[in-house]
Amino acid sequence: MQSIALIVRMISRFNILLGHFFSWFSLGIVLVCFTVVVLRYVFSSGAIWLQDLYVWLNAMMFMGISGYALFNNSHVRVDIFYRPASRRRKAWVDMFGSLFFVGPFAWVLAVWSLPYIQRSWRFMEGSSNFGGMPGLYVIKTFVLVFAAVIALQALAMFLRGLLVLANQEDLLPEEYRYQEDH
Repeated sequence: MQSIALIVRMISRFNILLGHFFSWFSLGIVLVCFTVVVLRYVFSSGAIWLQDLYVWLNAMMFMGISGYALFNNSHVRVDIFYRPASRRRKAWVDMFGSLFFVGPFAWVLAVWSLPYIQRSWRFMEGSSNFGGMPGLYVIKTFVLVFAAVIALQALAMFLRGLLVLANQEDLLPEEYRYQEDH
């Protein structure tokens, strides 16, 4: 059980670090978007690559923080049943959802997007906008990042459920445990 707890902590900590890192992209998005607006309306100028940049930063941010959102319960959930549930019921729901929804979704997404991403890398695909940024293939690779981080967090949720069902949740730090609704 110690090793299961270690895996849960490692995966969760990884997604927390990614979440904190990619959350800074929001500042970059605001600054780049502000620059685009100032260039357009104050200087009657523009830069297509800057417009690409803030859209691409947005895509990388949301795909990069998805595992953190899953860890932090910041995703859509029908809370009328989950929130008041006991820790054991939450564990069962998370284990079932991880195994039958998140895991298969991540696998299908990775398998079906891989040829699309490989093609983009082969052609060193850039923006479809004239004067846009090169390196669109890097952004498309973030689809795999998205699939990986949510699959890893789903694994951590499944393993956390096992710890709860085995009455070993105390092996996890407080912030990784289920919170009781009061």
